[in-house]
Amino acid sequence: MKRILLIAFFIVGAFATQAQELKWYTDVKEAITVSNKEQKPMLLFFTGSDWCGWCIRLQNEVLKTPEFKKWAADNVVLVELDYPRAVPQTPELKSQNNELQQAFGIQGFPTVFFTSAQTKDGKVNFTGLGRTGYVAGGPLAWLTVADGIVHPKKS
Repeated sequence: MKRILLIAFFIVGAFATQAQELKWYTDVKEAITVSNKEQKPMLLFFTGSDWCGWCIRLQNEVLKTPEFKKWAADNVVLVELDYPRAVPQTPELKSQNNELQQAFGIQGFPTVFFTSAQTKDGKVNFTGLGRTGYVAGGPLAWLTVADGIVHPKKS
């Protein structure tokens, strides 16, 4: 009986872990549609996933934590804009990411930009909310900064 309960516990745990996995969009047009539908801003994560040490550190110390996953699910639509050196990308994805890097004036990695967007007559109009990068102090320190951008205090 104990064995059956233990197996059931692991199966339920596996499903709970899968349910907590976040959706990271790579197609910004798709993310804009979801963002507008859910009425949540987008978190644009500009990263060099296979070469940028600070990007990898931000991923491991913040973006992969349970605290971030819970906060993100409630507050933002996630978009990863990657600039890898060794991982191949489609020409369309490279072009999209390069256009967004220029549009947002991204000069260093990692940069996390919070924005909302509206599409009108085929053109996208972004409204910037703020930006951050790596914040020392773990997930709670980073989330304090992010929450201040997404939910600014009214004065």
